[in-house]
Amino acid sequence: MSAFSLKDKTAVITGAGSGIGRSIALKFAKQGANVHILDINQEHTLEVKKLIESDGGKCQTHICNVAKQAEVMETFKQISQEGRIDILVNNAGIGFVGNVEQTKEEDLDRLYSVNIKGVYNCLYAVIPLMKAAGGGTILNMASVAGSVGIADRFGYSMTKGAVLTMTYSVALDYINDNIRCNSISPARVHTPFVDAYLKKNYPGKEKEVFAQLEKSQPIGRMGQPDEIASLAVYLCSEEAAFITGCDYPIDGGFIKLVP
Repeated sequence: MSAFSLKDKTAVITGAGSGIGRSIALKFAKQGANVHILDINQEHTLEVKKLIESDGGKCQTHICNVAKQAEVMETFKQISQEGRIDILVNNAGIGFVGNVEQTKEEDLDRLYSVNIKGVYNCLYAVIPLMKAAGGGTILNMASVAGSVGIADRFGYSMTKGAVLTMTYSVALDYINDNIRCNSISPARVHTPFVDAYLKKNYPGKEKEVFAQLEKSQPIGRMGQPDEIASLAVYLCSEEAAFITGCDYPIDGGFIKLVP
């Protein structure tokens, strides 16, 4: 555990009940962190907690809607009463497929409330706590959709572009407070969202369309949540102490190699 150790660090991870967040929570706990999961799905969070504890790790769960500032503030207050918060991973997010004409006002409001306001709410809650404690590390989950054009991702791309700029702003504003802030930009990753999307839109053709989606990545496959989690461990470890204000594409060559 000496390399990329998170031993005795307290890490708050939003949206850690499934997908990428789940893998981050499991890997952080494996590296010695005391993990606090914030999610709206109690069943999923308890499953992750059970896995972590069965492997000798530490985990606490909090049912919290990151779109609701009052809930976020109260949750962070409770966690901070136990000690300092060393790491925040802003992972909670939702997807949406559609161009601007297909994006209704309620779709845009929902995307904004979770993907932008949810990140802001957690930043707003944790930064004063980190300042008072002498520093901390923040990692935001962006997307390649926030950096390059992707068809039929109007609203989602907008929100992930906002995550990028929030990352840069926080890194600059709080560099003298010993707070590092970076982001990760995955391309398509095989998560429950992908499976649900295929089941809903391509019933009976899931395998065929899945193969097409994999081929759309230059490397020839989708990413795996565990691969994203490994990068998250590095960026939140002491080995990355010289890194702040950076976005890290983990995309199988998507940004640079797709025409």
